[in-house]
Amino acid sequence: MKYVLVTGGVVSGLGKGVTASSIGVVLKACGLRVTSIKIDPYLNTDAGTMSPFEHGEVFVLDDGGEVDLDLGNYERFLDVTLTKENNITTGKIYQSVLEKERRGDYLGKTVQVVPHITDAIKDWIESVALIPVDGKEGPADVCVIELGGTVGDIESMPFIEALRQLSFSVGQDNFCLIHVSLIPVLGVVGEQKTKPTQHSVRELRALGLTAHLLACRSAQPLLDNTKEKLSQFCHVAAANILNIHDVPNIWHIPLLLRNQNAHLSILKQLDLLSIATPPDLEAWTRRAETFDNLTDSVRIAMVGKYVGLTDSYLSVVKALLHACIACSLKPSIDWIAASDLEDDTAQSTPDVHAAAWKTLRNAECVLVPGGFGDRGVCGMILAAKYARENNVPYLGICLGMQISVIEYARSVLGFERANSTEFDEQTPDPVIIFMPEGSRTHMGSTMRLGSRRTLFQTPDCVTSKLYCNSRYVDERHRHRYEVNPDVIGVLEEAGLKFVGKDETGKRMEVLELPGHPFYVGVQFHPEFKSRPGKPSALFLGLILSGRGQLETYLTRHENGS
Repeated sequence: MKYVLVTGGVVSGLGKGVTASSIGVVLKACGLRVTSIKIDPYLNTDAGTMSPFEHGEVFVLDDGGEVDLDLGNYERFLDVTLTKENNITTGKIYQSVLEKERRGDYLGKTVQVVPHITDAIKDWIESVALIPVDGKEGPADVCVIELGGTVGDIESMPFIEALRQLSFSVGQDNFCLIHVSLIPVLGVVGEQKTKPTQHSVRELRALGLTAHLLACRSAQPLLDNTKEKLSQFCHVAAANILNIHDVPNIWHIPLLLRNQNAHLSILKQLDLLSIATPPDLEAWTRRAETFDNLTDSVRIAMVGKYVGLTDSYLSVVKALLHACIACSLKPSIDWIAASDLEDDTAQSTPDVHAAAWKTLRNAECVLVPGGFGDRGVCGMILAAKYARENNVPYLGICLGMQISVIEYARSVLGFERANSTEFDEQTPDPVIIFMPEGSRTHMGSTMRLGSRRTLFQTPDCVTSKLYCNSRYVDERHRHRYEVNPDVIGVLEEAGLKFVGKDETGKRMEVLELPGHPFYVGVQFHPEFKSRPGKPSALFLGLILSGRGQLETYLTRHENGS
């Protein structure tokens, strides 16, 4: 197995995840099979209990793993299906070592960070790297490892030591280290400064790791004298200093690396030049250029709880992008904090309330994504009602689906206090209830998680047609609450149709409102399986409906064209 390690220096948030993904894309374009591992040095076992405001979205895998959003980047860029084991955390490592200690595996030994924790890290990396993630048999050729955080962080020290040992044990022809660093420009001087990168590389070398390539983040392309200085003081060949400057969209990053011959430097270090082919990035080039040249846009109102940080809905944003590009449109997302639509905001800050409603009314389609807790729920209900009553295309995901059920029960059935038991345990009309198998004492990994099958109840529904007339679909889930089976009959009699159910027939997965241009709610998260060039069917339906093109699209596909 060949390893490419991507580390970061100077500051966090430089785009190590996108850089690691792009390196994987270029190597895959050279005919190599690639897998990925993300190391997160935090003590949490996984990302499942973290606030989206603090850490961005929680990405869900087929096997139910709740992981860092960078694994979403890996899956989208490389078109692979990763496992929960591909996300290593300090919590997982310590948990596994302590379980062994309790079992007596280390009987008689003093269990220490070195060698027991570092050995556990190495063993985990080497075993996970062998798991095929591209649907083929046998291990990949290259494993790209991203080490989260910044070199020098106390919490990442055991991982740095383990990776140092790994680089020594596998040999220099099987290990390539790419260090991502910042080249700042001071406003007063206007000069590209290399000193922060020099210090970062020195810190890395003091810990026993030597960078083979530098990936320098900057607003503008690096100047030649900057490269020379970096080469001289960081002990890295000038040809191995890559410049990842700001680009119009991130699909340019693999092209940027290819144009600087990054693949040749990596392949040379890994002794793979003899089996690799010239990189074929025609599809990526076409996709990046298409996005750059789009002029017509579609306005999408995103009504959510965590709109203060766009990374909270990263996969939703990417799924909208994939769908829009398939329709030759540029997404224009209008972020609306759900609480801004509520009557309380009209009293406290009327200007904010008026602006939110103006934005909603100007949108061509409305999307209510997932979330937890009762903040903003009343605003989401108002958004769903507006979309339903005004024939505006609506897609509700997870909580967004439950919101549409609550709104319909209140507005159409007249159940004024209809609610979810998540928000009101004493509601006389619980249309959304806690799942029987859920845990009320433990939060981590206790939801209904991962890929589950949804069976379409009729082929004559919009969702089935969008999924190419399939009888079923496998999508990823992450929820604790579900539509109350006891109210299905009365809701359907009133016009709301549940066209997708789980394999037991008791759990509602997809709802539609016949007669509406596009009013769809899904309990699953279709955004997690959207890919560039292979957009999610439901996001595609939302965008097409927003432009009044859905019927034409469905008719054309029904006729097999």
